[in-house]
Amino acid sequence: MDNIEVLKKLKEFISGGTILVRSPGRINLIGEHTDYNEGFVLPAAIDKAAYVALTPRADNKVYLYATDLKEQYVTDIDEIIRVNDSNWPNYLLGVVHQFKLAGVKLQGFNAVLTSDVPIGAGLSSSAAVECAMALALNKILNADFTKLTLAKMAQKAEHDFAGVRCGIMDQFASIFGKQNHVIRLDCRSLEYQYVPFHLKGIKIVLFDTDVKHSLAASEYNIRRTQCENGVELIKQHFPDIKSLRDVSIEMLEKYVLPVDRTIYSRCKYVVEENNRLQRACSDLSNNDILSFGKKMFETHDGLSQLYNVSCDELDFLVDSVRDESSVLGARMMGGGFGGCTINLVKENAVDALIEKVSSLYKKIMHKHLKAYIAETADGTSIIKTI
Repeated sequence: MDNIEVLKKLKEFISGGTILVRSPGRINLIGEHTDYNEGFVLPAAIDKAAYVALTPRADNKVYLYATDLKEQYVTDIDEIIRVNDSNWPNYLLGVVHQFKLAGVKLQGFNAVLTSDVPIGAGLSSSAAVECAMALALNKILNADFTKLTLAKMAQKAEHDFAGVRCGIMDQFASIFGKQNHVIRLDCRSLEYQYVPFHLKGIKIVLFDTDVKHSLAASEYNIRRTQCENGVELIKQHFPDIKSLRDVSIEMLEKYVLPVDRTIYSRCKYVVEENNRLQRACSDLSNNDILSFGKKMFETHDGLSQLYNVSCDELDFLVDSVRDESSVLGARMMGGGFGGCTINLVKENAVDALIEKVSSLYKKIMHKHLKAYIAETADGTSIIKTI
């Protein structure tokens, strides 16, 4: 949706004092499940976004409405608690809770949400909602928090109200995104740099499995714990080790493999992925997209075979394009167990590839394949103050 479409869609909810915020979803070119291990990631904001129209009220009521679901939730500013019977309000309420914890004086408001970030596709639709809400509250309450603080507050909202112990990448990419660039983010120091991302003659194509397994959130948290367990095993011998960022394959082979093969596999993937991302950034700097694409395939294999967060549908989609000369790289993207694969595809072959893979997916997996073409975009911003 463009800004005009959004204004038309939300016009009945807009009145004096309304702030309209756009916050994008994200892709991640390489560096998956490394953010919560203090590693490196390479995301970009995309041209699909969540929009929040926030209007202050004269009382203490909080009125939330999701236009796409046609659902509402009403509470009081003094009763901001996690909702158990519906998930979408938690992404908004969790952010309000963070402002409350920060000591900001709150007031009642109406918040209306719409989004064209596909849910469950691994494009961080939840982070887009959280960051949109964070910027809207920051403006309307004159809180004056920095962009980095807002990203951290949105991340904490995901931890505390959505129950997913995500790393910082999703929220950071949503807020700090820059059109025609990816972000090389050090998830330990939060130092970052914009890397130009101009793929002449190449499109970013997302194949959506239309699958979201219920175990995704719980398994995500399990993977995080397994990585922490691996670090603890190594810390017995190297007390200064803080995360898998500091670990070598040799350490894993000597101190983790003899104790627990599963934890070893999880940690091995993360260490290899961090190393792979560093080399991938060099590929981009050298405009070597072929080498970069090969590393995307390597990442998928690691996620599938070592980290074990893929599924039959994701593996099928990646395997179906491995031998396509028009596809430079492909892998599953996001937490796993469903969602999207990300593919770098020669522009003149996009339509034919979508048709071919869709047909195969229907024939073999008996599922409808959704395809999106994504472009990089700017990060979270206020698009209208009424």
